[in-house]
Amino acid sequence: MKRVSVDIGGTFTDCFVVWDKQYIEAKALTTHHNLAMGFNEALGKACTVLGLELEEILGTVDSVRYATTLGTNALIEHKGPKIGMLVTAGYEATVPLSRARGYGEGLDNLGQQDMPNARRPDPLVEAHMIRGIRERVDFQGKLVMPLDEEDVRTQIRELVDRGAQIIVVALVNSVVSPAHEQRIEEILLEEYPSHLLGAIPVILSHQVAGRKGEYVRATSAIVDGYLHSTMYHALSALEQNLRAHRYDKPMLVIHNSGGMAQLNSTDALQTIHSGPVSGIGASEHLAMLTGLGNVVATDMGGTSYDIGIVVDGGVKHYDFNPVIDRWLVSVPMVHLVTLGAGGGSIAAYDRMYKTVKCGPESAGSDPGPACYDRGGMKPTVTDADLLLGYLDPANYAGGSIPLNPRRAKAAIEDALCDELDCSVIEAALLIREKVDDNMANGLFTELRARGYDPKDFTMLAYGGNGPLHCCGIAQNLNIDRILAPPLSSVFSAVGAGNMHQLHIHEQSLYMVLYDSNTRHIFDDYDRFNAIVEDLKQRGTQDLLRQGVPLEDIRHNLELDMRYGNQLVQTTAVIEKHDVHGPADVLAIIAQFSADYGKRFGEGSQAPEAGIRINTIRVAAYVHHETVQFEDIKPVPEQERKAPPPPASTRICHFVGQDGPLETPVWSRAAIAPGVQIEGPAIVASEVTTFLVNPGWTFVAAKQGASWFLRAKTPGRTH
Repeated sequence: MKRVSVDIGGTFTDCFVVWDKQYIEAKALTTHHNLAMGFNEALGKACTVLGLELEEILGTVDSVRYATTLGTNALIEHKGPKIGMLVTAGYEATVPLSRARGYGEGLDNLGQQDMPNARRPDPLVEAHMIRGIRERVDFQGKLVMPLDEEDVRTQIRELVDRGAQIIVVALVNSVVSPAHEQRIEEILLEEYPSHLLGAIPVILSHQVAGRKGEYVRATSAIVDGYLHSTMYHALSALEQNLRAHRYDKPMLVIHNSGGMAQLNSTDALQTIHSGPVSGIGASEHLAMLTGLGNVVATDMGGTSYDIGIVVDGGVKHYDFNPVIDRWLVSVPMVHLVTLGAGGGSIAAYDRMYKTVKCGPESAGSDPGPACYDRGGMKPTVTDADLLLGYLDPANYAGGSIPLNPRRAKAAIEDALCDELDCSVIEAALLIREKVDDNMANGLFTELRARGYDPKDFTMLAYGGNGPLHCCGIAQNLNIDRILAPPLSSVFSAVGAGNMHQLHIHEQSLYMVLYDSNTRHIFDDYDRFNAIVEDLKQRGTQDLLRQGVPLEDIRHNLELDMRYGNQLVQTTAVIEKHDVHGPADVLAIIAQFSADYGKRFGEGSQAPEAGIRINTIRVAAYVHHETVQFEDIKPVPEQERKAPPPPASTRICHFVGQDGPLETPVWSRAAIAPGVQIEGPAIVASEVTTFLVNPGWTFVAAKQGASWFLRAKTPGRTH
């Protein structure tokens, strides 16, 4: 297997290269003005390790996969085109009203409760750019009012005259009958043909989101349209860069559904959070191969801290109506929580509580932390880590980014020391303590909200800063076991390299499996089978268009089900994909009942209220060869070995410790599997730093994996 996978983050571009049996990790600063430059630099470092030219690698590999936060950043920064929108007449206020809850979407609980200061986000499409057109289809897809084509032409021309650069179409009930949306696309292409300068892209809501729910389907189409040109131009530039270096295969893009597809089969909305989702995918793969059990995946990079849960070695959580930035959308996305806490998070004085606050603002890669000496003037978490002794100024990122301690000291002094009336080291310790507390609180909230106890989980710590902060975070949560996985600094890129091509298609409907009033069991088998077959064919065609052999395509069937009119839906995975009699229907009901009982407790099922299906979903996928992880569990305590002499020592300051501690420093390359090191200690590599806090033990494992085990106390074991 020869493969290149890349995770383009807000601060660093991570590159992972598989070259037969060799696994190479490399990092470079993200070049936001031209992503290809950061990619070429990171891949160039891997080329140096292999002793090959960039063209030789790209001309040989079987695939290049990209995960990127570009769309996320563009949405947050409001860098998008002016959108014109066509809706069914009478529904012009649906998006501006945002279900009356738009002020709180994307905010934490405190923000949602702050009603006096409630403020809706700046709209992605202005109210005067939303136009109603005369047409109507009912909830069953039956025609109520035919499309007024002259009205459509008039509204399109007026939107273009007002400066619309892209047209979004979101008509009522278009998921059950898309004919009117499709005809509007034809009319727009007649008015502004694609071959003419000034042609306008059109986004149809039923193609972006296949479920009912007018508001979430409309916002999904708006977000997709808003990011369309940004993602198209940026990813096209990356593909052209590959072509210029002899790569002649289709570029693959990671989706937030946990799969990937070629660029020509990717919607902009599907790329949101694709980098962190790749890390969760790698965590799932690692947990399944090595039997880790319950895992909480934590990715701390330069800009954010991303949290995902993998239960029992392979069960992921999905959001089917996630909030992206401040917008509720309808797209199946692997569930994750993102906190504004990374190495580049900016520290400032909190006047209300008279202490330090960290994030969510980030210095990014340009200018970056003050110690990068690139013009950054504000103190960051990385500046604090440097002054506390954890980072080597001359050897950061393999020496490619020399750090300037004087700049870090000046930034912290100017911003914090006078306000806090403390020394620089005391301020740096406060920054460290605050950012670790923020991440621990986020982890605790996420686990407890889903009914899990943190101590039942192994914490995976990856990303460039994950192993540097993991002990402080875990200690606050009473987690005793931390694993920095193999290739931890580029673990999300590893996940991108492990993804399978996958497309998800779904259809909203109202299908009663059991009517409690008539005691009738569903018997319209042809209708159910026809919908499933149509969704299968759509997914199959997506993959065939990308050159996948028909015999390699597989399908999963999922049904969103509920009891009666309950608001809560439960997703049931159904093994048999067609129904031919009452026994098949009863098998579906039994599966739903079992899943419902696991989620809400056995005995909570309510079949007397009736049982219905709200969404049928089919995932079409094809498996690819994956990276294989060895047995990375820590060796038994009696078999562990003493470390070699440390390469050096360094004066470090730790939260909760009185005064500085002389801390030994080892090179990760010099630590063999089975070696045990007692904290405090630093184990450094070219791409990350493993910080072992006092009271913790570092145990090296195979493939460069590293365990952090909390020191034994009565009642606690490793």
